[in-house]
Amino acid sequence: MNSDKNYRAYEYMETSVPDSKASFYLDCYQSFGWQQDENFPPQAARGKVLLKLKRDRRILNKAELTRLQRHFEADLAEIAALERSKTTAANLCALLTGLLGTVFMAGATFAVVAEPPIIWLCVLLAIPGFGGWIAPFFLYRAALDKKARQVQPFIEAKLDEIYEICEKGHSLL
Repeated sequence: MNSDKNYRAYEYMETSVPDSKASFYLDCYQSFGWQQDENFPPQAARGKVLLKLKRDRRILNKAELTRLQRHFEADLAEIAALERSKTTAANLCALLTGLLGTVFMAGATFAVVAEPPIIWLCVLLAIPGFGGWIAPFFLYRAALDKKARQVQPFIEAKLDEIYEICEKGHSLL
């Protein structure tokens, strides 16, 4: 309850946000009328922060603020998907290369344990096998850097859109 004599009803919201972006989320949610509930400080657990927010139920332009908030949350989900897409292609490339290296090493193993052992085939298959085990690290880094350069302009555009949404929300308050 407020220190003044008038009763004020609140609506409440809980959201779990990435630990590294908690301040960003708090700043943005304030643009839609939400404020940190002083009775419940942010709680951190496993790289996430649980934010408990409240806002006045009789806030002006509530419908428009809610619409802007949904747009903001959709943009955040798109940014998260773009961030995940950076590592997806890199992981796939590295895993397939490592698997191919393992297939070559299996062929080299079968060549050396055959009766009689086929040493030349073992050596021939072991060379790309070792390459398939060493190359994934470098392929992963290269694919990650390439994808990051591709998606970064989209992430920046979404962040600009978020800032515009927050400005609109703030002006409605």
